[in-house]
Amino acid sequence: MREPLGERTEAAVLLMAYGTPGSPEEIEPYYTDIRRGNPPPPGLLADLVRRYAAIGGTSPLAERTRAQATGLARALEDRAPGEVGVTIGLKHAEPKIETAVDELVASGVRRIVGLVLAPHYSTGSVQQYLDRARSRAAERDPAVDVVGIESWHLEPAYLDFLAAGVRRCLDGLPARTKVLFTAHSLPQRVVAGGDPYPEQLRATAEAVADRVGLVPWSTWAVAWQSAGRTPEPWLGPDILDVLRDLAATGRAEGAAVCPCGFVADHLEVLYDLDIEARARADELGLAFARTPVLNDDPTVLGALADRVLAVLRA
Repeated sequence: MREPLGERTEAAVLLMAYGTPGSPEEIEPYYTDIRRGNPPPPGLLADLVRRYAAIGGTSPLAERTRAQATGLARALEDRAPGEVGVTIGLKHAEPKIETAVDELVASGVRRIVGLVLAPHYSTGSVQQYLDRARSRAAERDPAVDVVGIESWHLEPAYLDFLAAGVRRCLDGLPARTKVLFTAHSLPQRVVAGGDPYPEQLRATAEAVADRVGLVPWSTWAVAWQSAGRTPEPWLGPDILDVLRDLAATGRAEGAAVCPCGFVADHLEVLYDLDIEARARADELGLAFARTPVLNDDPTVLGALADRVLAVLRA
């Protein structure tokens, strides 16, 4: 997707995201792509289809990503008219990252800023996106410069957005409520060599908690969610286990979940939290609420546009 910005630009943002199936019929090939070309076993496929069905058949992620690209393009146009285009590149759906790079190079773009729609850096996530973009650009034209924004987990506008959501969330919950900051779990092997992902998540949580005035650990904690269904160990504790343990202490009456590792409404938010985690909280007698995710908030997208322009003008 290339946002229309008038004259052809020599610089562009490659806005990268995970991707999602566009219809129930696309779920199996999508899952096969995630599994590196290995079709999913029938049981796993049926479970994924069931989860998508529970949120309406498909995820709104594709629509949300397009809205984010439009918002970022608008913010860039306001700040630097006609200078920077925006193109979407996806990891597991079309348009793939490689397709987007091909389009940019063919259109005459000489500088590409890789921006991943994930605030926290990991070699197993953000770095993979950037590596794919750089590799493809080098194949097409070695003179094309690809620079990456590797993380934005402490972007003040994003922290303010999260803090406002936590405050609104707590207003409707019991006084004895614990805030749980979550992100997608990763295999432990990814972080065993010093990957900064867990530390960046904790830094985001601490910064938001400080803005809201939460007491460390007694009123907030970090939890992980949406671990892959593989035999290897993943980062924990899982949000469902944290809710169970929280209820068992008898020291909390509610849980406010801030999914600060996610920036759009999609399966891991709409099902894993809004359905699965909420059901667990209900079973345990805990009041439950979730803060909004970023989606196309113009203030945060404006701050990201500022980061893009800073990179291009450095």
